[in-house]
Amino acid sequence: MKFTDIDLLPVLGKPTLSGDGRFAAVAVTRPDLAADGYVSELWLAETDGGRPARLLSRGMDDGAPAFSPDGRHLAFLRPVAGGAAQLHLLPMDGGEARVVTGHPIGAGQPVWSPDSTRIAYTARVPEPGRYTGSPQSEAPRRITRLRYCADGFGFTFDRPRHVFVTDPFSADPVSATVQVTDGSFDHADVSWSPDGALLTFTAARHAEAGDDLRNDLWVCAPDGSGLRALTGGGLILGCPRFSPDGATVCFAAEPLDENNNAFATMSYGLWSVPVDGSAPARRLTGPDYHLSFASQMILPVADGVLFAADHRGEVHLLLVPYDGGTPRPLITGTRQVNAYAAVDGVDGLTVAAVVSSATSAGDLVSLRAGEEHVLTGFGRELLKQSDVLPMQEFTATTDDGYELQGWVIRPRGEGPHPVLLQIKGGPYTQFGYTLNGPAAFDEAQVYASAGYAVVLGNPRGTSGYGQAHGMHVADDLARRTAPDLLALLDTALQAPDLDADRVGVMGGSFGGYMAAWLAAHHGERFRAFIGERGLYAVDSYAASSDDGVNVAIALYGPDRSRWADKSPLTYADSITKPVLIIQSDQDRHCPMEQAQRLFVALKMRGVPVELLVFPGEGHDMSRSGLPSHRVARFEAILEWWDRHL
Repeated sequence: MKFTDIDLLPVLGKPTLSGDGRFAAVAVTRPDLAADGYVSELWLAETDGGRPARLLSRGMDDGAPAFSPDGRHLAFLRPVAGGAAQLHLLPMDGGEARVVTGHPIGAGQPVWSPDSTRIAYTARVPEPGRYTGSPQSEAPRRITRLRYCADGFGFTFDRPRHVFVTDPFSADPVSATVQVTDGSFDHADVSWSPDGALLTFTAARHAEAGDDLRNDLWVCAPDGSGLRALTGGGLILGCPRFSPDGATVCFAAEPLDENNNAFATMSYGLWSVPVDGSAPARRLTGPDYHLSFASQMILPVADGVLFAADHRGEVHLLLVPYDGGTPRPLITGTRQVNAYAAVDGVDGLTVAAVVSSATSAGDLVSLRAGEEHVLTGFGRELLKQSDVLPMQEFTATTDDGYELQGWVIRPRGEGPHPVLLQIKGGPYTQFGYTLNGPAAFDEAQVYASAGYAVVLGNPRGTSGYGQAHGMHVADDLARRTAPDLLALLDTALQAPDLDADRVGVMGGSFGGYMAAWLAAHHGERFRAFIGERGLYAVDSYAASSDDGVNVAIALYGPDRSRWADKSPLTYADSITKPVLIIQSDQDRHCPMEQAQRLFVALKMRGVPVELLVFPGEGHDMSRSGLPSHRVARFEAILEWWDRHL
């Protein structure tokens, strides 16, 4: 795989199913290198696999499709000329799509009412005089809360997200739209009750909202009346969905500490709460089940709740009983379930899921009557046109006897090969069997194809191996992670075709933090380092990041006097080997100042250091930035390793 093959790695979004389960639609987004942009189209497939998928829409940026339950219409998002993405309505029996909404900053994911007559969604509502002209012409912003912006977006507190309901069949649907919520609070994840009488959504509407991580589950009528909370704090939660009988709302959540500032369990599990408020929320999954970052969704069906769980580099789709019993696996194997939809019909449960693997960026598959059908071939385009190198799994044992899962992707040839230790972000995510996503093997394929043996693994502190595995690093993140990373590397280096004298370290986000930590504390092991979009100084990160205070407390503890001890920047005097720092100048999660502080500290000490800055990009540049920037990043990384390894 070459770095110019990124256009062979399309991203499939969340699918949608028609009410009878016969059809599935999905948005397919791919880089367009020639246009230096992205193209996103909607595709339609028959879930029995009888005929090939066909193109459904011809827009250049269509997404978030949602079938009406009666299957007669498809709602989706498409930008209007010169403006933001708005809801569109496409009749499935033929005809053109028409615009349904007219929000100045755009609309969000459409959610149909059970009777197919209304659509609920969220949209941001800007304060008067905001976001309509030149930013310099706006009044100054008065900030009073810790959380006031978001990476890839900008300020959030002056354009709160609200719930809306519209009649898409009205002659003037914009005028027929009702704003359901109000206030300065953000609302998200709206869903309908089975009888259409209630909406549920998440929101932080408590007095300390914006200063902590807490949010709550709410219900109200579609006109906004009867608003009440179903939870009372202590959780960070999402994905609320009514059970089929409408008596319960299921949701994903993780408990918080006593100040609502830090994760208490390192386990984002499945919960439920009665709609009538007769009992408190309870957890349905045990602490070793963690909702995958690759999925971030749940879905109640007749016999339980669909829940995609991390498991040793895989993501399994499970059916969790409503009584909290043992989950039943539906889709498993050495692959990952990234998104899915499901309907209960006369033939039982039909599931449409986006499934990726070590040789697939993701394809749409269906599960009907226990039979699995592959509905698209998008994810295997790279395999058809390029050389995907095999990944070889190994087990490393730490000094305290703990076993870790790792992989090596080798280049062709006998070796000895120079070696790259690639560290993932997170930290509470997992490297796994996928060619696409935030912790995928696609980058390793590029480096291995260029002649480097790439070592990857999941040290303690990652998801997919149970709660104890994740909580191991809680007391001292870097010092507890580093020995595991070195154990993975040392085990891989026992192979004679890997050159232990030519080893480099690279990583992004948390991986960038650990690359800098290893440079300072274990620099003698390596020739050079790459830190990308990393956290290097906890104190200033807490002040400058979009959720800095909460992340700093969650990962590095509430004792601010210990933050310097846990910051790679503190140990810049110990870094002597060459360092490349890669940074996006609009990154609000690990801001530019983090890279600048490390660069200046090393430069003033005479360390060979370079700072590569990408303009106009955010934290996810390597996955969703301009294709030309993604290619330039790969070129710079390979040139750096060619120079030093």
